[in-house]
Amino acid sequence: MAGLLFRHPPKPLLELIPHKAIIGLYATTADEAPTRSYAEYFFERGHTLALPRLADRQAPMEFARHIDPLGESDLEHGPFGLTQPGSAAERIVPDVLFVPLLGFTARGERMGQGAGHYDRWLAEHPATLRIGMAWDCQLVKALPVEPHDVMLNAVVTPTRFYGPF
Repeated sequence: MAGLLFRHPPKPLLELIPHKAIIGLYATTADEAPTRSYAEYFFERGHTLALPRLADRQAPMEFARHIDPLGESDLEHGPFGLTQPGSAAERIVPDVLFVPLLGFTARGERMGQGAGHYDRWLAEHPATLRIGMAWDCQLVKALPVEPHDVMLNAVVTPTRFYGPF
């Protein structure tokens, strides 16, 4: 069911994404909005894909090339129980980044898992287009926002596209 809901990006989102942009996604966990169909969609259209990679739980997050979104043969287990590109995968910087979240507002505020990996990476790469992936039930009226929190440019849910902000 989740794969059907997020089968391909909505048209308003596609209009924001440059031709041949490097697309950063995340390897989905059980409760997160799925990204696999989006990975296949962008891969089939010639985009380079990247996934986050961490050397350990305290290491800064980086992104590495993901070359097999259909079979995921290029992924290995990393910290936090996530799958990520292997250490030999080329490090790259996404032009567009799909970001997981626990909650979001209709203004583009995001609550993550609390470790700050995405906020720190995004602060270092302000030109990256930031797209939240969420379930409709994750929309909240307000979130506690701190100075280091990075706003999203848009959010995609199964029923709506919020933004651009």
